[in-house]
Amino acid sequence: MDQNSSFSAGTADISPADGDALVGVTVIVCASCRDETGSDAHPRAGELLAEDTRRAAAGDIRVRTVECLGNCKRRLSAAILRDGCWSYVFGDLTATSGADLVTGAKLFATSTDGLIPWRGRPDSLKRGLVARIPPLDMLKD
Repeated sequence: MDQNSSFSAGTADISPADGDALVGVTVIVCASCRDETGSDAHPRAGELLAEDTRRAAAGDIRVRTVECLGNCKRRLSAAILRDGCWSYVFGDLTATSGADLVTGAKLFATSTDGLIPWRGRPDSLKRGLVARIPPLDMLKD
């Protein structure tokens, strides 16, 4: 994993065969997040979450890493983004929450209103919601 860039290399991108619904959805995982012990050991818990998410995505959803989402009080954090839609930030995840992030991303990809539906959302994404950020074109002066 490239620790010096904003987004890491080696991520799984969506291929055209995977369908238009998944295009434009990205899971961003904070690779610098520590586990509940606060250990500086490597690989960090955030790196483990990123790898777990990539395995769960199996190339269907784009997964990227970033060095810090600034959500340290909520430990392991990730965001799910979709072009032209609200973005979501989640915290209190575990190193094995990758499948939940992918489930949330797939729900988001098929949403018709640009929101991740509550029904079907994994519990970790219900209780771990930190913020929902509107797309810039929705903002009013």
